[in-house]
Amino acid sequence: MVARLVVAAPASGSGKTTVATGLMAAFTRSGLAVSPHKVGPDYIDPGYHSLATGRPGRNLDAYMCGPELMAPLFAHGARGCDLAVVEGVMGLYDGASGLGELASTAQVSKLLRAPVVLVVDASSQSRSVAALVHGFASWDPEVRLGGVILNKVGSDRHEALLREAMEDVGVPVLGALRRAPQVDTPSRHLGLVPVAERRADAVDAVAAMGEQVRAGCDLDALTALARSAPPLGTQAWEPGSDFPRPAPSRKPPAVEVASDRFARGSAPNPAPQPQEGLNIAAGAAIHGRRNQGRRPLVAVAGGPAFTFSYAEHTELLAAAGADVVTFDPLRDEQLPLGTSGLVIGGGFPEVYAAELSANEPLRKAVAELARSGAPVAAECAGLLYLARSLDGQPMCGVLDADARMSGRLTLGYREAVAVRDNSLAVAGTRLRGHEFHRTVIEPGAGADPAWGIVHPERRVEGFVQQGVHASYLHTHWAARPEVARRFAEGCAR
Repeated sequence: MVARLVVAAPASGSGKTTVATGLMAAFTRSGLAVSPHKVGPDYIDPGYHSLATGRPGRNLDAYMCGPELMAPLFAHGARGCDLAVVEGVMGLYDGASGLGELASTAQVSKLLRAPVVLVVDASSQSRSVAALVHGFASWDPEVRLGGVILNKVGSDRHEALLREAMEDVGVPVLGALRRAPQVDTPSRHLGLVPVAERRADAVDAVAAMGEQVRAGCDLDALTALARSAPPLGTQAWEPGSDFPRPAPSRKPPAVEVASDRFARGSAPNPAPQPQEGLNIAAGAAIHGRRNQGRRPLVAVAGGPAFTFSYAEHTELLAAAGADVVTFDPLRDEQLPLGTSGLVIGGGFPEVYAAELSANEPLRKAVAELARSGAPVAAECAGLLYLARSLDGQPMCGVLDADARMSGRLTLGYREAVAVRDNSLAVAGTRLRGHEFHRTVIEPGAGADPAWGIVHPERRVEGFVQQGVHASYLHTHWAARPEVARRFAEGCAR
């Protein structure tokens, strides 16, 4: 059984990332093996968690993966650890819009049978903190609120007033942290700046978080609270253990979406034909003979421009028979030798557009791989990188589309259906994903979409072109492991 805590807050901006990361760093420094987790689709906070613990930061998203996978995924990530710290998302009871508690920190805490530590921004209150905590403690009797950490406390006198007010609530105060600018992390248009972009500064910031938590919190009491969590009673998720039988290709479904190219009840356009003069079948046969008996090599984009990924994706690809190698599109001028498939996840290519554009040899190598018909999976930042241009800077030119920054944030969960067979899924496959970007992409006239978004609105999204699947939609493959196997099998072919 792994001792565990969920770090939550009444609202975003209360300091739960600082406290959660600080707890991870402090517990790790004390000699414990700490497993870091994050509720929801966030990619950036897990980077700081990983820096604090030396282990991959893992997400627990009950919307994308389903409530039934939360405990198994947690047990998988926490295997072999002494203690796990789970950072919540938004406010404790905030979940997917219009779907009650689904994907909320409160729901995940109940699924993990884990006590909750509430981080309260006390900077502008004294006795009122007791009323706030009382409300959160009594709202859902199934949520076990095990303690409070008072954050942004102004002085010893302020702390004394807060502790006095909390005496009648029945929820112990497990720590009080002063305002500390040295632990602040810089932000920009999509949240915190990722660790990969500021590693030296991030190392210092995480160390400062750990020291602040060590000095201001009762680590012994927090450890005891974590160890009070009851047995979880679940089997750990195993990559590849739930690979289903391959689904047969079938006629694409009628997807009701608002699009000039999708009349109500109509089917998508037929698959594009290979370019004239390019013998994809012959190339695939040669590749197959060369790699007969070998595992296909999947190259995964990394580095400062492409930092958004889930650890389970590479684990699933490996379980499906692929070898995974990371490369940096900012520095590497060629794809890894023997690459037969490419995964380009999310990140901030808009910040590095000039540098990505300047690496012309790699852009050409990516375009050549895509033209060969090899499987290419691109999400959000990857979609922008495959476009013809990004903010006027030439990109890979795989897609007949141009991308640019906009002033509008697109954010939220989505339910989608594959409108045609592609390198990730057969037509009709349904899954849930998440969009998070401030860019727009303007496709050419002949683009074939990847997804029909069916909730919360109806529209088409993304691109399917030969082996390329490119979309703004972030997905979690643990929810549909056949995605990883289909992609790996396509790379092997």
